[in-house]
Order: sequence, then C-alpha cells, then structure tokens
Amino acid sequence: MAYEKELDIALLAVQRATLLTKSVYTSHSKGTLSKSDSSPVTIGDFGAQALIISSILHAFPNDEVVGEEDADDLRANPSLKELVWELVQAAKLDDSAAEDKIGGPIKSAEDMLEAIDAGRSDGGRKGRIWALDPIDGTKGFLRGGQYAVCLALMVDGVPTVGVIGCPNLPVDDKTLLDASVGIDADDKEGKGVLFGAVKGEGSTSRPLGPGALLDGNKISMKPLEDISQATFCESVEAGHSSHGDNAAIASKLGITKPSVRMDSQAKYGSIARGAGDLYLRLPVSKTYEEKIWDHAAGVVIVEEAGGEVTDAWGKPLDFGIGRTLKENKGVVAAPKAVFSQVIKVVKEVLGAKQ
Repeated sequence: MAYEKELDIALLAVQRATLLTKSVYTSHSKGTLSKSDSSPVTIGDFGAQALIISSILHAFPNDEVVGEEDADDLRANPSLKELVWELVQAAKLDDSAAEDKIGGPIKSAEDMLEAIDAGRSDGGRKGRIWALDPIDGTKGFLRGGQYAVCLALMVDGVPTVGVIGCPNLPVDDKTLLDASVGIDADDKEGKGVLFGAVKGEGSTSRPLGPGALLDGNKISMKPLEDISQATFCESVEAGHSSHGDNAAIASKLGITKPSVRMDSQAKYGSIARGAGDLYLRLPVSKTYEEKIWDHAAGVVIVEEAGGEVTDAWGKPLDFGIGRTLKENKGVVAAPKAVFSQVIKVVKEVLGAKQ
C-alpha cells in the first residue's frame, strides 16, 4: 500500500499522544495539576506536540511539520517545562516494538523543546509537510467531552495521509450519534477510537489501545437515500460555526432531527463511519481563516469513506497556501450522493445574507 509506513507511524504517534492527553485530563480532574500556573490544555498541547513531532522526525527526518505550538512559553517557565517533561516521559506504548518504531522515549527536556519548535513550518505547495493539532477541541477536552489528536501528511499541498485519535468517541462504528455524544463523557468504558486513511486506499477505524495497533475495520459513510433523514454535526461553539445558518439549511433540506453538537475533528470521523451524515461549519466572520491542522486529517478520512468536502461555496479546500485556508470560507462535508443537494442549499442560505 502507498504510504503504508507513514500511516503506521502516524497511527502509533497519535495513539501514544492520547496516552498523555488522557493522563493530563485525569490528573486535572482530580485536582493534582491545580498548582500549575497553566491550563491542562496548554500542558496537553505541549506534551502531545513534542511526542508526535519526535515520532515523525525519527521516521522521516527530512519532513516538515506545521504545528500549533512553539516552546517559547516553556523556555520562559521552568516549572511548566518540568511538568510537561514529566508527562512526556511517562507516556509510553506498552509494546516495545511499537515504541521503537516511533523512536522510543524523548531523551531529554531540551530534545522535547526542540521537537515542539520543529512545528514551525510555514506550509506550502512543495514537498512533504505534516499538519498537527495536538488537542483539537479545547473546551471538549476540559469538560471530558469530545476532543481529538489530529495528524495529516500533505504531499505537494494535498492531504494524503490522515489520522485522528478520539479518546471519548464510542469504539463501535454502529453507535449512532445523538446529543449526548458532545457532553461529559467521563465513563470511558467502550470509548476511544483511532481513525486512519490514505488517499486512494480507503478509511479505517480501530480501538485506541496502549500498545501495538489493534485491528482496523474499513469504514464508509452511510448510504443516504432520503436527505430529510440525515443527522448533521456542528460545532458546540457558536463562534466556530453559524448555528442559525445551519438550522435554516436543515429546514430547507427537510431535516427535523436535532443537530449533534460536538467539539473537534471527531465530527469528521463520526460522519466517515456513518454515525452521522453531514458536517457544516459555516462562516461566522469575514476575517476568520480556518487553520489547516483543523481540517487536513478529517478531509482525507471523509473523502476515503465516500464523502465530499469543500468550502461553503463549493470551492475545493486549498491546503497549499500556508498555515491557513485563507482562500476558503467555511466547510461542508457530506456523502457524495447528496453533496450537490446540500451545497446548493448552503449557497442559497448564505447568498440570501449578502
């Protein structure tokens, strides 16, 4: 399979990083991080970014990474640096062969800082560039709801390998979405899923585990004959997507089911496996530019599961400009069979506002 090694490394890197994010959440919710002068999101972001970038550069030393964080704050704050370093050292896969594939433990705190800083690529259209979001869905993470660790390889500006780890999504691909999925998910039994895809090779899901990769299942979007029966996903935060426009679109499509609101690229994974059907992220601001790390992995996974993804005006998403999707506004994802129907109504609703 093309990009087999890249997918394998990305899956293991994300899986190891979720061990750290889960440990940060657990220790925070028990109050043991209360002495820190920084939020658990900051700690988790830094730790997960260090682990993932060190994994990638171990396997592919010439690749670039677009990451959300840099290590300036850690260099300026020794106690925060020490806290992140302790968590990074503790996050290990319990299978030595799997751990070796991604380079084993980071050797020192300075190496950790260098790994974080290696995420400063400006992106672009040439070569192999990874887009990383160490914790996507900040507020979901803080309340024990949905969040995701997201990693994608872009080749000459095209998302080609995508991996999303969702510690709080149900493992079972057949569990349909309802409103409860976006709220507190403290009962972790049967939770934790790892999505992966390579362009041209299909999408898979597998349970998140602590060691070697568990077996994956092929996933695909649900055949949707009647659009009025669709379940659509949207952001929890009204600042991320226009809930009013989404409701108007749902009404025009005859959709009566309430939307499912959840944080992070868990939405992409959920519609890719048929737990939901449509994902709408409609622009709320003329000036906001979507970040490439918020969408690159999800786009590969949805497209390879039989979906189509464009911006709100039907334009292809352009990941080759830099760190943002500045030529695009909003995102719409739907099964190919109904995509033209959905995008037509999206354009009608948005066009009426102009």
